[in-house]
Amino acid sequence: MITLLQQGLLLIHLALFQLVGPVPAELGVHNGSLAPCPSPAHCARVNWSVADPAGALQTLVTAVAATPRTTVFARDDRYLHATASSSLFGFVDDLELYADPDHGMVQARSVSRLGDSDLGVNARRLSALQDALRG
Repeated sequence: MITLLQQGLLLIHLALFQLVGPVPAELGVHNGSLAPCPSPAHCARVNWSVADPAGALQTLVTAVAATPRTTVFARDDRYLHATASSSLFGFVDDLELYADPDHGMVQARSVSRLGDSDLGVNARRLSALQDALRG
């Protein structure tokens, strides 16, 4: 039989392990660009020069879809929005990719919804995607 204290601790535990946070308002492409990072402590943003932005985006979509705990929420021929959650605490990060054919690049942005520091997780996510892009 579970005591009231154990039930309370279980509820606190479950709440702590599902730290989703609100969807950032700045998601999407604005004036031909993804939003800048609000803070490098919990966000990473890069531009990758590529010969074929649409083809590069397709390669990245495949890599994102194969990534554990990652869900694609929006996708068209130029843009992808996905979320990735951490395995231990369930923290949610937003990942955006934008194929920019006018500038011959793919813009990438990964940002944590909660917290002041991501301990480098978003930068490592973008580095892994860059490795996938290189083949």
